[in-house]
Amino acid sequence: MTQKAIGRKFSPARLVHSAVVCLLFFAVHAWSQAQQNQLNILAADGHATNSVDGKVSQPSTKAESKPSSEDSYIIGADDVLAVNVWKEAEVSRTVTVRSDGKISLPLLGDLQASGRSPKQLQDEIGGKLSAYISDPEVTVIVQEIRSHRFNVLGQVGRPGSYLLTNSTTVLDAIALAGGFRDFAKQKSIYVLRSNPDGTKTRLPFNYKDVIKGNNPEQNVKLEPHDTVVVP
Repeated sequence: MTQKAIGRKFSPARLVHSAVVCLLFFAVHAWSQAQQNQLNILAADGHATNSVDGKVSQPSTKAESKPSSEDSYIIGADDVLAVNVWKEAEVSRTVTVRSDGKISLPLLGDLQASGRSPKQLQDEIGGKLSAYISDPEVTVIVQEIRSHRFNVLGQVGRPGSYLLTNSTTVLDAIALAGGFRDFAKQKSIYVLRSNPDGTKTRLPFNYKDVIKGNNPEQNVKLEPHDTVVVP
């Protein structure tokens, strides 16, 4: 090899070019390795990776089945129920639970609704309808809750019976009843609550303390048939 050829092969320009190519190669390799490591971490955390293109697949977002809130609700008198039988409009209807706790449906007559959950009632209706309809599909929905009520008595603007929601507290009850009258004993309020054995529990409520942030546990959530007494 001639001196001229050697100088051409190892010229400074060629050496710089080769160094730049090598640096780019190693940079791309390092970036690729980092990406692969990230995918592996995601896969370990429960994200599946596609072995062909390396894309991350999202985990399933399908919600687990949970019992409906209506499964635990107990029907009471005056509740409004929507009874639907698929493809049987003549049997489907909206009914109000009578004071005796029963409803009336075509073909079936009177059925006990009070004291039962919507699921229990729809199972009974479906079972009895099977004598007249092949594989009846029945749903029972509580359209209006009217049986869950509480009472406010005594020195308030509007004593009476009120519909109960899941979050009604003693303070809410007093506000709904129009607040206190002039001579209400705000420190001596109490809630009368019925027990399963027929006895009554008296829960004290000192309005003056509660609104100051003291004894917040006295501001209990009301239960069906509770009575708030304002002396």
